[in-house]
Amino acid sequence: MEESLDELAELAHSAGAEVTGRVIQARVAPEAATLVGQGKVEELAAEVACDAADVVIFDHDLTPTQQRNLEKALRCKVIGRTQLILDIFAARARTREGRLQVELAQLNYLRPRLSGHGVEMSRLGGGIGTRGPGETKLETDRRRISVRIKKVEDELEGVRAGRALHRRRRGAVPLATIALAGYTNAGKSTLFNRLTQSGVLADARMFATLDPTVRPLILPSRRRVLASDTVGFIRNLPTTLVKAFRATLEEVTEAALLLHVVDGSAPSAMEHTAHVVEVLAEIGAAAIPQILAINKMDRFPADAGDSETLCRRLLSVAGSHHETHAVALSALNGEGVDRLLTLIDTVLPMDPIVRTTLRLPAGDGATLAMLHEFGRVLSTRYEEDCCEVDAEIPESLRRRLPAL
Repeated sequence: MEESLDELAELAHSAGAEVTGRVIQARVAPEAATLVGQGKVEELAAEVACDAADVVIFDHDLTPTQQRNLEKALRCKVIGRTQLILDIFAARARTREGRLQVELAQLNYLRPRLSGHGVEMSRLGGGIGTRGPGETKLETDRRRISVRIKKVEDELEGVRAGRALHRRRRGAVPLATIALAGYTNAGKSTLFNRLTQSGVLADARMFATLDPTVRPLILPSRRRVLASDTVGFIRNLPTTLVKAFRATLEEVTEAALLLHVVDGSAPSAMEHTAHVVEVLAEIGAAAIPQILAINKMDRFPADAGDSETLCRRLLSVAGSHHETHAVALSALNGEGVDRLLTLIDTVLPMDPIVRTTLRLPAGDGATLAMLHEFGRVLSTRYEEDCCEVDAEIPESLRRRLPAL
């Protein structure tokens, strides 16, 4: 419970709040009207008045009735865990796709929580045949939200189609994709910047990265691959977010290799790893080969044992997948990053170099440029309207090009 409240406090801090106190209650079953018991509600009301608090955040999802009853009793704003995460996502979304995904999740969360005020909100139209209770404001709001949800879903489908097109274009070039996944604030963006020499925002706050970023990466074997930084996971990730961020999470499911980044210095590293593995299974990425990148070893406590022991423990949590490996590192100072790159080179399927002769149209400069970029052109001969090229190229590229 303490660890869960620590995480909630970190989420609140990420949303811009200052935590003035925390309360825990153990009950056999939740109270239907207020989630917590009446005595605890009175205790909370006294603390809210004493600290002049503006909001009370529950580490639990509240029903619409519970939320209304608690706000009436505490005389301040009351939100649940999901609403807090949605607020953080709304503040961090930068791209059109990210804003659409957050809006969809917010609308799905808001729709069942609308409340009306009875018949005084009924709307009657003018003319014959319109007398009656009419349409209440509540019903109107729900209808408008449903219409907006449909529109946002249609726009996201367009985004999803665009992502699929980009992936097909990337698939036309023999570059495997490595997706960085992991618990929020595990250091994914810092490691991403270290690997790709990029300038992606790396912030200690939770969910600093929402929109996926793809950058090229050169492996020790001189192979070029693509690395993708994605949104962090968290325990009890709201299902509305998982559904809304489907287009983003597809970057994970389409990857050739998953780089599962774990904060090795966190006391809850085992639980965080288990939560990420659970989410990966939910989105259909459990069968993808994984590397556990155990990060922040520069903060690893001296009395916590050696890194090899931690690697073995986390591998046992990640499951018995025969294609899971582990390496300890520090993305901040670069220690162990070379070992990670070598392991990536070993785990990724090899793409053998083959020698081939190609006959291309004389004006096909794009294919010729691709041969120079991803292979080694040995000779070029022009004959009338054709160009004959001898080259050494990856097998995956050879399969996509016409032979002589």
